[in-house]
Amino acid sequence: GEEEAPDDDDDDEVPGGVGGATRRLSYWELAKFGYQELVNAIIRPPRAEYDAEHLGPDYFEWHGRCYQRVDFELVNPRGLKLACSHWMPVERPSTPRPCLVYLHGNASARVEGVSQLALCLSIGITLVAFDFSGSGHSEGEWVSLGYWERDDLATVIAHLRATGSVSSIALWGRSMGAVCALMHGARDPSVAAMICDGAFADLPQLAEELVDKARDGGLAVPGFVASLALRMIRSSVLKTAKFKLEDVAPVKHVASSFVPALFVAGEHDDFVAAHHSRAIHAKYAGDKNLVMVEGDHNSPRPRFLFDSAAIFLQTYMDVPLAWTVPGADAFNAGVPPWVDAGAAVGLNLADLGLDLADVDRLSGGLDLGMTTERQLQVQQTLATVLGGGQPTTTHAGTASSSSSARRPPPGAASTSRRRGSLGGSGGPPRGRRPTDTTDDDDDDDDPV
Repeated sequence: GEEEAPDDDDDDEVPGGVGGATRRLSYWELAKFGYQELVNAIIRPPRAEYDAEHLGPDYFEWHGRCYQRVDFELVNPRGLKLACSHWMPVERPSTPRPCLVYLHGNASARVEGVSQLALCLSIGITLVAFDFSGSGHSEGEWVSLGYWERDDLATVIAHLRATGSVSSIALWGRSMGAVCALMHGARDPSVAAMICDGAFADLPQLAEELVDKARDGGLAVPGFVASLALRMIRSSVLKTAKFKLEDVAPVKHVASSFVPALFVAGEHDDFVAAHHSRAIHAKYAGDKNLVMVEGDHNSPRPRFLFDSAAIFLQTYMDVPLAWTVPGADAFNAGVPPWVDAGAAVGLNLADLGLDLADVDRLSGGLDLGMTTERQLQVQQTLATVLGGGQPTTTHAGTASSSSSARRPPPGAASTSRRRGSLGGSGGPPRGRRPTDTTDDDDDDDDPV
């Protein structure tokens, strides 16, 4: 149905004051309280910054075999350039090889896919990773948490099929990338398999859960105030990024999807709780399995998941066991193939209590994905908006200010262009003036 438009008198009455008097909560007051920051949390997360060196060397040797990284650009249906990388053997195999396409999470980039490279090479397949439009080095001003990103994915898959060097194609998505995989998989049965880690089932449901979390933290939020804020956010997102929050709901697509799927959820994920993956898994029509792992939304995944994923991909991508690289380890101590894992091969970083922030520091200071700090920033911004401008501490804690945000070590690449998203507070990419997405004309009849 049509998107419900906000009230046309531009304000709502909010209880307060002496003797039951009321005050008016206008659109501009909400904007002052952080409304714009909350909109940016959805459509303008921090744009991950990284250098080519974070993608590894152009050529490297691993277990006596030579590999290369080939960078290339594609153009999506909206005319935006996508920055892509393909890791493959230097000597082109005589037959097409299966390829895993990695789909990064929110506030992240293709460099995140390097974690899956050892797994791919160890079983004899290639890896492609790319920056979604609006992320990393790709063009675009906004993200859509999976809605427009699925067209980026379709562009990459079409290119790979046209090269003639790729046989079966599988997907591995994390968070936003997992949502993209699910929404694309329902319309592309040619995908051989997909691994979906930390997907949310329904974006509006996730937003409502964040409101409930604020209430659990002691914030008294009248129902109509929360409804007003969410209604305004829906309208601004539609006008600015041209998609409806209600359309970013992979759970609505999975009943018609038959691509074999491995679902992954963190036992202690309190941002996108595990019940989202359980709900998707329950309604999924194809072959499926759900794996629960220790950790939260942004934790590195344990060794056993990589071992399970290797078997899963070999099975559904029809990868001959003869292609397995002798002595190669799919987990590789959680480091890229060009890093000398040495005696640390087999070390489980997750079991040592390290998170992705620790791995970032070990690999050059990149700050990727939905970090704990960014989760707190989103919760704090939401509490500030709903609390009428009064900063409120959620049960997860209080978000640190920009001055206390973790900085990369000297010489490392800058980590992000803006704080926060459904992962931190956002802003347009560097070099562009901020765009006011506050809906001040009270309609939302823009086409999607």
